[in-house]
Amino acid sequence: MNRFSRLPVMLGVVAALFVGAIALGACGATPTPEVRTVEKVVTQIVEKEKVVEKAVQQTVVVQQTVVVEKEKVVDKVITATPTSEKVLRINLATYPDTIDPQKSSFVNEIAHLKLIYEGLTRLDKDLNTVPAAAEKWAFSQDGKTLTFTLRKGLKYSDGTVLDARRFAFAIKRNINPATAGEYAQITDEVMGAPEWRGADAKTPKEAMAKLEATVTDSVAAMDASGKVCSKDTKAEDCLTLKLTLSKPAPYFATIMGLWVTYPAREELITQGKETWWNSSKFQIGNGPFVLKNLEPYVRARFVPNTNYWRGLAKLNAIEFSYITDSAIGFQAYKNNEFDIVPLVAEDLKTVQADANMKDQANVYAGSCTFAVMFHQQKEPFTDPKVRQAFSMALDREGWVRDVLQGLGAPTLTWIPPGFPGYKKGETRWGFDAAAAKKALSESKYGSVDKLPPVKLTFSDSPRNRTRYTWLAGKWKDVLGVTVTLDPVEPTTYTALTKNVATAPQAYILGWCADYPDPQNWLSVYWHTGGFGSRIAYSNADLDKAMDAADVELDTAKRADLYAKAQDMLVAEAPVAFMWNNVNSYLVKPWVTGIVKTSNDSDFPGSGDPLTIDIDLSKMKK
Repeated sequence: MNRFSRLPVMLGVVAALFVGAIALGACGATPTPEVRTVEKVVTQIVEKEKVVEKAVQQTVVVQQTVVVEKEKVVDKVITATPTSEKVLRINLATYPDTIDPQKSSFVNEIAHLKLIYEGLTRLDKDLNTVPAAAEKWAFSQDGKTLTFTLRKGLKYSDGTVLDARRFAFAIKRNINPATAGEYAQITDEVMGAPEWRGADAKTPKEAMAKLEATVTDSVAAMDASGKVCSKDTKAEDCLTLKLTLSKPAPYFATIMGLWVTYPAREELITQGKETWWNSSKFQIGNGPFVLKNLEPYVRARFVPNTNYWRGLAKLNAIEFSYITDSAIGFQAYKNNEFDIVPLVAEDLKTVQADANMKDQANVYAGSCTFAVMFHQQKEPFTDPKVRQAFSMALDREGWVRDVLQGLGAPTLTWIPPGFPGYKKGETRWGFDAAAAKKALSESKYGSVDKLPPVKLTFSDSPRNRTRYTWLAGKWKDVLGVTVTLDPVEPTTYTALTKNVATAPQAYILGWCADYPDPQNWLSVYWHTGGFGSRIAYSNADLDKAMDAADVELDTAKRADLYAKAQDMLVAEAPVAFMWNNVNSYLVKPWVTGIVKTSNDSDFPGSGDPLTIDIDLSKMKK
């Protein structure tokens, strides 16, 4: 998600850790029967929430039953006859683990936040960084001071004035170790940020206060005269945000447009406590839409923000639904219950053969790389030879051809084609059955018979079971390894993969660009303390290489340093790089004004929903 403009999605603002193609909209065999009943609803949302709490312990059969029952509830909720209201209905698939700006990292989480909030900067249709809540910004000559000037008259959706102190709070909250945010390291360039963020409960109170004070001085909300804003400073006069950085970071203005900097309000977080983010009472932002209501696991409804500085949206509302089974979502789309759904491989031939739907297919370049993640502290993947063996036993061409039906491209690199830093011609750890067997024999285990059990965890859905059965079968064919499949409820799966203590032994996850810079792909993800830490990956030599590249201002030298860093990464085979995505969606003909970019990892046109409209005259009655 994105993320991810890291987008992580190159492009985009939202990219992050992307579960989309696998957990969000990519599933397995078509369930039977396909008949849906909407008049009888037997499962309540509270039951679904209880099930999620127990999902890890429950059997596959029970989980599958829950998913089906949940979809019945969703079917009942989303079924609607077109009216004069312009409501964009989107199946987002997986319900978010959180939509707290300073704690989110997955695409489906960020999709909500982008509607509710806006950062100091944003990405335009060409993925250039442009002014957003800030009307301008400037770096000091040495590149270590970044000053933003906010627009006058900014307001939250409820009319509360928005000033620089709100952004200062958000940035500090992201760094604060008590927040334990998923993306906290993205602001480590702020002076004192890594030290405070890395402090633990054993740090003496006085030392902790000094660490916090350093960050407070580095994130200064000021008035026009350069004086730090006090409690008595009027919000209308506190429009300057001055950031002191520990090193030159030419990409940092773009980072200030990411969700971790979104100005969530301190007083509302305090009132709402731990789960403040799932209530429209406390989730009040400064973005183009307002969260009107959120029905867990069923639907979220957003309406236009009348106080948004760029103007009023053309749509009357946007609705997200959370049907994890793409077969059911596809059927709902055919019944005109959705306007946008992911187009997945299993439905591609049906769509191409349909005279009407084939013109509704939107397939275009994406910005994500997917890989099989190997936990570096869980046997047998502590051994690099085992990781190499599993990677070389992976038939990527077959996966893209047979499973994805061409909706993607095989890859052996982390940075995808079209992005700065992409390496053409990489061949290490590609599909080679003989070399895979040899690598396994050279491992400390010596043979497949001595390997400890291998479990492949995935986001559960009927179609995903088919996909992962295919993958496990290929490893069995090449290596002789029996891989146990471990399906997990989708939202639970997301939560498990966020923490090194709960991350599975092996699983598939992706990364989508936040912004078009190798720093976003390499330093943000693979530096010690970054997202690679979820699988316990750390390499001090690689850290040094990335650190040198991050501060290099000479473009050519910087590119060369990142290229060398990526070579180091690939050499270690910490994961099995697998495929690059395409964005693929079905969009009804009455949806107009979509401006597509490669960072559309949630829905097409998500980068600027203000341009999207619905032509009611084209809607089927």
